[in-house]
Amino acid sequence: MIDRRRFLQTAASAGLVVGVSPLGLLHSARAERPFVFTSWGGALSAMEKEAFMDPASKLFGTEIVNTSPTNYAKLKAMVEGNAVEWDLVDVGGRFIFQGRDQGLLEPIDYKIVDVSHLAKEWHVPYGVFTSTGATIIAWNTKAFPEDKGPSSWKDFWDVKKFPGARGLYKPFYYNYEAALLADGVKREEVYPVTDEKVKQAIGKLKELKPHVKVWWTAGAQPPQLLSSGELAMSSAWNGRILDIRKEKAPVAMTYEDGLAWGNAWVVPKGTPHKELAMKIINYAITEPAQERLIKIGTYGPVLASVAAKASPEEQAILVTSPQNQKRMLVMNEEQCAIYSTKYEQQWNEFQLG
Repeated sequence: MIDRRRFLQTAASAGLVVGVSPLGLLHSARAERPFVFTSWGGALSAMEKEAFMDPASKLFGTEIVNTSPTNYAKLKAMVEGNAVEWDLVDVGGRFIFQGRDQGLLEPIDYKIVDVSHLAKEWHVPYGVFTSTGATIIAWNTKAFPEDKGPSSWKDFWDVKKFPGARGLYKPFYYNYEAALLADGVKREEVYPVTDEKVKQAIGKLKELKPHVKVWWTAGAQPPQLLSSGELAMSSAWNGRILDIRKEKAPVAMTYEDGLAWGNAWVVPKGTPHKELAMKIINYAITEPAQERLIKIGTYGPVLASVAAKASPEEQAILVTSPQNQKRMLVMNEEQCAIYSTKYEQQWNEFQLG
């Protein structure tokens, strides 16, 4: 027996369906597929599935397929090839601006997405942040006791006081901020990005480069490498470290000097499920959905009203809690998009040098 999709594909290629173009048939077939949400995997994807996607599936009466990892090149190829297979994607905040400039994203429909209760830093014309996290300093507790570990990027750079192999993120992202903070730049002076600040950041990173054993590219790497002792210290995503600490791994972390960010959701241009994508974004920033993040305990809510309801123990690990916000630099994602693009060649030369 030939199923409907195969029949349509065969009929289209043979020109047997009168009055319907092959492109129209292809669009119809895509519209029939399940809604697809794509994120980074690991603790973040597990959290988003539990807090947002499974409840949204029931609420809207539709199947939602959860996939990972997010891949910008793949997303770009889908849009440019008119073959969009992802309907809603979790991206790094800087990609909102990069994707916008490349014509890859649908603008957020703020007639559907109600952001009246959301702080202005968590929504922009082409993306909405639905949870918060941070890039923090983590270490192996066999190398340094939990209460005697580093408490700043300056400490991270101090290989005499804190000896051992380091891990840093492979892109310039996070490293620009960390290096400037390590070099004594005040948080309020990290942005805007300038040629002089980029030169200063790369110069500071050159000091540490001989001690960087791993330039990590996936969030799972730092907790694994720290647990095994291959790294003494690394930058890492807080959710990944919180997750592995639940398993009693010999890993500690600090929010001191952390780099706070949000998990941004964007809608690929050309998705056949654009309206549903907007409805799911709107659902994710409601209080009931955001409250689930507190109990899961990896990545926190964007709603300050929800963070305020958390217990003192829960607030200790929330990026949006008052005690943690004052300890961290909130990343300016539009500025991140600028340095990630404008200084890419200089960063690549640093990596290869």
